[in-house]
Amino acid sequence: MTEPQAANTPADASPEEIEAAMAGHVADEIQRLQNELAELKAKNTDLADQFLRAKADAENARRRAEEEVTKARKFGIEGFAESLLPVCDSLDAALAIQNATAEQLREGSEATLRQLLQALERNKVVVVNPAAGEKFDPHRHQAISMVPAQQEANTVVTVLQKGYLIFDRVLRPALVTVAAPQ
Repeated sequence: MTEPQAANTPADASPEEIEAAMAGHVADEIQRLQNELAELKAKNTDLADQFLRAKADAENARRRAEEEVTKARKFGIEGFAESLLPVCDSLDAALAIQNATAEQLREGSEATLRQLLQALERNKVVVVNPAAGEKFDPHRHQAISMVPAQQEANTVVTVLQKGYLIFDRVLRPALVTVAAPQ
């Protein structure tokens, strides 16, 4: 049996020529594989560098987000507190008056209450004060008792304490009495 001949060698080539041709092909193949290996190593290094940068960027973004959340928790009520300062100033001014009349105290209290309600509204805190006869809403009202009344059943008769919403979420339900079925 004869040895396989290297590609591109004549059929009448000597064994030495065939061996030399095969050695040349092997050398070419080794060189091609070494070049490919070098390219893959360079690509691997580049991808590893990209990975480390992306990992660092993600860590920095996470850290910045945590800092923002911390700041939001610490200073989230800053605007609300600022809107209450005029109310405090009005109360301080009222207390500074030594011999205020009942009428002056009432006027000052009403003005201070208006300031307080405006501050609450600016900060999306809304008063829940249902009118008599309004349908009872268990999501916004808390029934304290059912009373006989000359109005439709399950409607508000009186408000014992106003409720409050913040961004449509119940902060405190309004305490109400409700008309009993007749």
